[in-house]
Amino acid sequence: MEISARERIPAAALGCAFLGFCTLVAALVGLMLYPESGAPTAVEPSPAEIESSPQTTASSPTDPVPASATPQETTTPSPTASPQQALPTPTLFPSIWSDSSPAGKIAFTCYIGGFDQICLMSADGSGRAQLTNAEATNFYASIGPDGDRILFSSRRTGNFEIYQYLIASGETKRLTSGIGSLFAPEFSPDGNKIVFANATGGSQSIWVMDSDGGNPRPITSGFWDDIDPTWSPDGSQIAFASSRQGLRQLYVMDADGGNVRRLTDLPEMGGRSSWAPDGRRLAFYAGPLPDRNVYVIDADGRNLVQLTRGGDNLGPSWSPDGSWIAFTSFRDGNNEIYIAHPDGSGTTRLTNSPISDWQPRWGP
Repeated sequence: MEISARERIPAAALGCAFLGFCTLVAALVGLMLYPESGAPTAVEPSPAEIESSPQTTASSPTDPVPASATPQETTTPSPTASPQQALPTPTLFPSIWSDSSPAGKIAFTCYIGGFDQICLMSADGSGRAQLTNAEATNFYASIGPDGDRILFSSRRTGNFEIYQYLIASGETKRLTSGIGSLFAPEFSPDGNKIVFANATGGSQSIWVMDSDGGNPRPITSGFWDDIDPTWSPDGSQIAFASSRQGLRQLYVMDADGGNVRRLTDLPEMGGRSSWAPDGRRLAFYAGPLPDRNVYVIDADGRNLVQLTRGGDNLGPSWSPDGSWIAFTSFRDGNNEIYIAHPDGSGTTRLTNSPISDWQPRWGP
């Protein structure tokens, strides 16, 4: 998951006079982590920890997943997901998508005045507006199914809680209190429930609650980390990332937490994923820093396709009409929000800001 990361690439080092000095500089640069958000001069944890795991926050677990952890749920890997899937080279073919303007709105995290805030814009990049102004981290926004409200996680009380923002009135309401450090909230397609990740007790698990914050309860548990949940379009399934079988992979389960199955077997899988509106595919990101890319995979674990190449890309979110995928990219030297068609064509930058814009989540 995420706490705000405010890393910046250092200015190019002066010419090296000696081989040893060059080697040292190269090693230091290699250790620098690309930012997901933050002040231009700050150096903070990796976006992998931000986009996928709250392990860099004081209130979240930092212990590694025990090798002896035994899953408490049935986890059957996809028959097409072993051994490790190779990260494919992007397929180049003519786009089947029109270049009509994308529709809907995109909520995202914007770093302003020293803090991550929630921003909103039209899906073509116009009408940008800052929604929150709290002197605390505010991130992990998602738009409700009717497009009238936004869920997000905020640390304004000292602990990461889930809040609701009403777009029409600007009213903000806290929905949770004291059940853990909470991240990645998302309304179910019918608007009646909220799924989220809860970092408490030395691990992270997936929880659900009623849309008003009532009846919070876990639907996964274990000594591993289950993070970044997202509902399928029909509300019957939840995709999430998990380290329950070692390296973090993409999983899908029934909405009650049962019938867990693994879709990927990759060396470097990220966190956030997004369902296609028809429920047949998921977008996610994978790869090592600083070369993560966006991929699409069938909901049964078949047909892995790479959509981006280079620039450090993460946090994909499918448009409601299925024609576009929004994502964060560092390809132009700063975290900005881009969109592309599901075949990788039509890549367009939506934001152009000296601050970091990241974590896009599409809505109607």
